[in-house]
Amino acid sequence: MAPGIIPLLLIMIPAVLAALAVVREKELGSIVNFYVTPVTRLEFLLGIQLPYVVLAFANFLLLVGFALTVFRVPFTGSFPTYAAAALLYVTTTTGIGLVISSFMKSQIAALFGTVLITLIPAIQYSGLIDPVSSLQGAGKMIGLVYPTSYFVTISRGTFSKALGFATLHNELLALAVMIPVLVTTGALLLKKQAR
Repeated sequence: MAPGIIPLLLIMIPAVLAALAVVREKELGSIVNFYVTPVTRLEFLLGIQLPYVVLAFANFLLLVGFALTVFRVPFTGSFPTYAAAALLYVTTTTGIGLVISSFMKSQIAALFGTVLITLIPAIQYSGLIDPVSSLQGAGKMIGLVYPTSYFVTISRGTFSKALGFATLHNELLALAVMIPVLVTTGALLLKKQAR
């Protein structure tokens, strides 16, 4: 179960932190600095996202160390592939937080919205409990576009099936494609001027 819990923790916490970062700026009024500077929306969001990506990746390393030492889960696959996937995944999850924060106005709403939007699909539709291939209808569609589905496959594959880049490259590509989509969406939704 440890390889499946790592994706859950890496979707909720980084997304919540990234979402709260922008909303906190709105609540404190310091977002006005963004309105009056020549910084683009994309630069602003990337500047907020980068520290949370670094923090989430450090969290990933701690979680893997915890799984290996405390739970004694053997790691049999390619760690460079797993680490690259984790970097793509935490960039994606912070991107989800940025999208949510772009239209939320309070930290409470951003917190609850982010937890609901990240945890429910991550548990129900990512393949953590039931394989995505066994889902039907809207559940299957959510499973096919949700980043946790791909990282659960990578996490379980590298930990217990000795998989590497040659087998998991499609999942890595899917995570890589999600990053520009989410960051661009967040930038488009963020208003450059106050209403």
